[in-house]
Amino acid sequence: MESIASNIEAIREQINAACREAGRDPASVRLIAVSKTKPAELVREAFDAGQIEFGESYVQEFLDKYDDPLLDQCPIEWHFIGHLQSNKVRSIIGKVSLIHGIDKLSTAEELSKRAVQHNLHVDYLLEVNTSGETSKYGMSPDGVLSEAAALFHLPNITLRGLMTIASYDSVAARREFRQLRELLDSLRVIAPDPSKLTELSMGMSGDFEAAIHEGATMIRVGSAIFSWR
Repeated sequence: MESIASNIEAIREQINAACREAGRDPASVRLIAVSKTKPAELVREAFDAGQIEFGESYVQEFLDKYDDPLLDQCPIEWHFIGHLQSNKVRSIIGKVSLIHGIDKLSTAEELSKRAVQHNLHVDYLLEVNTSGETSKYGMSPDGVLSEAAALFHLPNITLRGLMTIASYDSVAARREFRQLRELLDSLRVIAPDPSKLTELSMGMSGDFEAAIHEGATMIRVGSAIFSWR
């Protein structure tokens, strides 16, 4: 019978294999377990199986888990991977290790303002709409480059890289992953400190192996871990 622990083990084996094929160190790819809509009991089961990093997409659901007695003694590294509205920044700041879903300069400015108020330093990624689909959030690749100078100089927050949700079509997804990597390379050229731009959050349950081949440093996997329940 499948279990969360065996699913995590299988995914890590797939990560290792994809890294070997791509000539990469498996330690360069972090697995983010997407726990949105899953109860604290399943998050705890995954944590007990060795999974440390979890991704949440809905602010109130995340806050409920963050305060859940079943999880409050677990050294979980929470990632906020959903679209983040400016008026929700204050609710999660200081509670997550990385915010993946910043898609507007104004939201980054709000994050900076709140970080200054709380004397915090916050790392974040820009969400990029590489597919051009109107149903998806994210800045356009050209928008990322045009806003970069302003983003780099916001106090108390650091842009660490980029995130995307690729097309369902596997050929298009591979192209979009490559585009995100190339966009990060372009950002490094104009960044005051390119060494800080290290992260590519891309690839999910159905396409993370292709994302690894194109340079993903974080993959976001939910259904392949939790869907058996």
